[in-house]
Amino acid sequence: MPGAITVTQESPIASLKVGKRLQVDGTDPKFGDWRDDLIRDGYAIVKGAIPQDRALSYADRMLSLLESFGKGYKRDDPSTVHPDNLPVITEKGMLLNYGAPHEDFVWDVRSEPGVYEAFEKVYNTKDIIVSFDAINYGFWNRQNLPPNKPWPHQDQDPERPGFRCLQGLVNLLPNGPNDGGLIVCKGAHLLSEQFHEDMKDEERIPAWTKEWYGFTDRGMAWLKDHGCEWIKVEAEPGDLLLWDSRAPHYNVPASGTQDRLAIYTCYMPVADASQEDLVRKKAAFEDRVGTTHWPNALHTGTNRAKRNGEPDSLIRDRPINEPKLSERAFKLTGIPYIKT
Repeated sequence: MPGAITVTQESPIASLKVGKRLQVDGTDPKFGDWRDDLIRDGYAIVKGAIPQDRALSYADRMLSLLESFGKGYKRDDPSTVHPDNLPVITEKGMLLNYGAPHEDFVWDVRSEPGVYEAFEKVYNTKDIIVSFDAINYGFWNRQNLPPNKPWPHQDQDPERPGFRCLQGLVNLLPNGPNDGGLIVCKGAHLLSEQFHEDMKDEERIPAWTKEWYGFTDRGMAWLKDHGCEWIKVEAEPGDLLLWDSRAPHYNVPASGTQDRLAIYTCYMPVADASQEDLVRKKAAFEDRVGTTHWPNALHTGTNRAKRNGEPDSLIRDRPINEPKLSERAFKLTGIPYIKT
């Protein structure tokens, strides 16, 4: 069957086992590893989650994907970084459509033990599912690209406080202070409830989902007044960057001559997803469409992009290279947890 998924071994209905997960509220014990950073600062770097040589090979495959569209982009010619030569990529660098969230190399990254095992440690369970999130191209040559303006935000509904979601991305190229990428407001996750109580009378920036809150100038001043510092996270190829969804963050453009390539990876316990969520997630997987960072497929996307407000003439409804999933990776889709 064309486009059918390949699973290396048949998967039985998975069992649900959930232990005590991180609380990230000041009550967690000390671990002596990156989890202490996450609890204290709201973000952490898991060094070498993927070996560097493999990370660089994923970066190569990311660039090959862009060249496969045949619109004129060439990785060795920065002048070809132009919207006319590329599939539709947002000003923030996200490739959301064209089946890209299900390309084989994206699933290979999601299936890396050093990546998903970090989330298993946080949630204290192996029964986790993964989002079908975007991949990110942060080109250093933005001469012909729309500006990437600051958009400080948290990806969590203020009316649903506490540690609910751990976001992540795998960094694929050297990422220093001038190479663009993730910037996080250190320690602000622990002040989230106080912040939203103090700011409850302020009109919110309009958003398409309650699970997004944008910080206004007044909100940014509050963070500064409470001693919160913005940190540009630096990383090597293969490092996994994690942050609490309550943490204010955004990405910044490069100011040097190094591209930034990243694949978003977010997992959650399947116990946090309803059967309705899993059925919706199964449909997204079978249609090869993306989701947001929420692994329960709170929102699903489309493979049909819009260019300048009109349907893009470039159409790709399936990934150019279909994923071949191991039994472990197939469980991450959530499908084995659906009760029949």
